[in-house]
Amino acid sequence: MSLGLTAYGVAATLPMSENPTADFSDTPWWVALIKAVGIFVYLLISTLLVIWFERRVIGRMQQRPGPNRNGPFGLLQTLADGMKSMLKEDITPANAEKLIYTLAPLIAATMAFVSFAIIPVGGTVWMFGHETPLQVTDVPVAVLLVLAVASVGVYGIILAGWSSGSTYPLLGGLRSTAQVISYEIAMGLSLVAIFLYSGSMSTSAIVSAQSSLWYILPAFFSFAVYVITMVGETNRLPFDLAEGEGELTGGFHTEYSSMRFAMFFLGEYVNMFTVSALATTLFLGGWQAPPFISAINDNMFGGGWWGLLWFTAKLWLFMFMFVWLRGSLPRVRYDQFMRFGWKFLIPITLAWVVAVAFIRGAQLGFLGDSKLTFAGRELSVATVVIVSIVAVIALAAAWIWDDKRAAKAAAEDVTPPEEIDPFEDGYPVPPLPGQRLNEPTGASHRLAASREPVLTTAGTSSTSTAVKEEDHG
Repeated sequence: MSLGLTAYGVAATLPMSENPTADFSDTPWWVALIKAVGIFVYLLISTLLVIWFERRVIGRMQQRPGPNRNGPFGLLQTLADGMKSMLKEDITPANAEKLIYTLAPLIAATMAFVSFAIIPVGGTVWMFGHETPLQVTDVPVAVLLVLAVASVGVYGIILAGWSSGSTYPLLGGLRSTAQVISYEIAMGLSLVAIFLYSGSMSTSAIVSAQSSLWYILPAFFSFAVYVITMVGETNRLPFDLAEGEGELTGGFHTEYSSMRFAMFFLGEYVNMFTVSALATTLFLGGWQAPPFISAINDNMFGGGWWGLLWFTAKLWLFMFMFVWLRGSLPRVRYDQFMRFGWKFLIPITLAWVVAVAFIRGAQLGFLGDSKLTFAGRELSVATVVIVSIVAVIALAAAWIWDDKRAAKAAAEDVTPPEEIDPFEDGYPVPPLPGQRLNEPTGASHRLAASREPVLTTAGTSSTSTAVKEEDHG
């Protein structure tokens, strides 16, 4: 099999792997069902642990103990919170669309579990007399399946905001829509480099292709972009703009309570594990042992059930990163976040994809011995690499220059007046630095006078002396 690629006059053929998907020939349906239940339990237990882990780590960062009462080291605190959510009163707003209001948290929670089905959490093992990979299923376009399911999952947030019949949840849902549209483009583009290096979109084939070199090294820029976008995808700090408490009083789930409220957070944490598992699979060799350990004895420490251990360890590195970001960074402003996605991440990732296409073409020698023919000239691998890096740096510099130029122009164009009327528009407006207040006249003067304090005694009211004299005058 082969994959045709044409980019800027370069015609190439990428070799596909001989076995593009995992081998499930010896996996009966009931074994697949057991694996699916196992993945479900694995994610539930991991969610309970990561909530406790997050509260303990952030407590340490902020010099406070965190949960330490229920169970040893507070391990049962998350379970107690779950029981509390189950026993709390479930309130449905009067203006809510009842069916959609109930369906939204179910969509948000279940879609996160579905994405994990194509992640290989370990190698091939013996299970109940059958040889099967530690993966529920695999398809030739498995990575695209994860992106598609993540796009469907955001419908839960959108529908929750719309069906609540309230303004702030609606604004939170709209924010989430724009956020996902912006950052899924950059996320998908960042994964193109992995497809070019591995020659496949199957998760198991990508893991197998990293047996000698993890893709975090050749695709370092794709890894950086993916990490940024996966934080934006999961609505986590500093990108939790769909549920900003200071702006939206809670965001899309403001009107939810009890277990329906808890299901949104279950979906959020499971989604964190899903995007972290995808990053582990695409950039960190998946379930394979680190190179220095696999070099000692790969059969003893790298294959079979050992792969589940290595996969879980890599997964929790990303979970610690999520917790670290939440405890360290403030929430960004919404317009800055959107501008960063559209005007920086997407253009520079496009340039990176083109650069990787040229580099891979030169490395594989599609059109000559380690040469790449472009516009009738032969270019060496070093030349292509240098030109690609310079192009990416130039694009980043152009973005920074444009940002500073726009900020300077905005500062020059907007000149506040030296004098302002605080009651000009009917509301008291404080002066900006360098401004002074002028005396209110006309309607503004009467409005200012009417806002003088009123004294009420024994059923009668009187304004201040100054206001009385003005009225009689």
